Amino acid sequence: MRGAGQGSTLIGIALMIGAVAGFACIDASAKFLNREMSTPLIVAARYVGSLLVVSAVLAPRAHAGLLRTRRPLLQVLRSLCLVAATLCTVVALRYLPLAQVTSITFASPLVVALIAGPLLGETVGWRRTAAVLVGFCGVLIVSRPGLGGLHPAAGLAGVTACANGLYIVVTRLLASHDPPETTMLYTSLVGSVLMLPLLPFIWEAPSDPWLWVGIGAIGFFGALGHWLLILAHRHAPASTLAPFAYAHLLWAVLLGFVVFHDLPDRWTLLGGAVVAASGLYLLSRERRPARR
Repeated sequence: MRGAGQGSTLIGIALMIGAVAGFACIDASAKFLNREMSTPLIVAARYVGSLLVVSAVLAPRAHAGLLRTRRPLLQVLRSLCLVAATLCTVVALRYLPLAQVTSITFASPLVVALIAGPLLGETVGWRRTAAVLVGFCGVLIVSRPGLGGLHPAAGLAGVTACANGLYIVVTRLLASHDPPETTMLYTSLVGSVLMLPLLPFIWEAPSDPWLWVGIGAIGFFGALGHWLLILAHRHAPASTLAPFAYAHLLWAVLLGFVVFHDLPDRWTLLGGAVVAASGLYLLSRERRPARR
């Protein structure tokens, strides 16, 4: 039985690494599409494409209650947070390298640590506060304000981190109320409802066939990443999987080099390491009450 449990955990970890690879592919696809497509059109492609993939995946198990939720306002709020994060990320990727944007957005666990107290009733002690401050210093190292290296788009990446932090907290609140399939469907549905009415006004037929590949990729990886994330949490507890979310940064560095020939500078690597270390420390603090 113990071996079976360990095997399930390893499967969950592998699925988690695959999920964050999918998220990195979303960002890489968005940066590629930024060359010739407007931001609203890229966001529309991401959510409409994901909705088509999710609908196809859930079709065999679809039933009348799939859209029924016990917390509709939370579902909408969660989806709006993700749409806002997507908009900010796409704009930031238009001006900044993939690894730099990813490093800044990885401040989201720090935001979670700050807002989890009032929203989830969790205690935020001096150790967590110190870790948040250290992580914020890591964000400053990546963005380098006052050293001639700060671009306004770095602020949008910071907004993404805040939106992702609220998104994570709301996801925790929903976990005990709605099944993951319902939450996943709402994620794509709300984004599509928001962006579809804009399509007649923003649509521009891609001139390059590779842009069609990018459009398909951003929708496909948007659905695949979230689905792998759900499967990962079915095989292993969240406290075990959370540290492996930082593999996202490694995927971002790899894709940035392979696709865009970008190599992160030493400040991005140093700041990303500081942000990751503070986030991992916060995760270790969260795991201690669970062990007790």
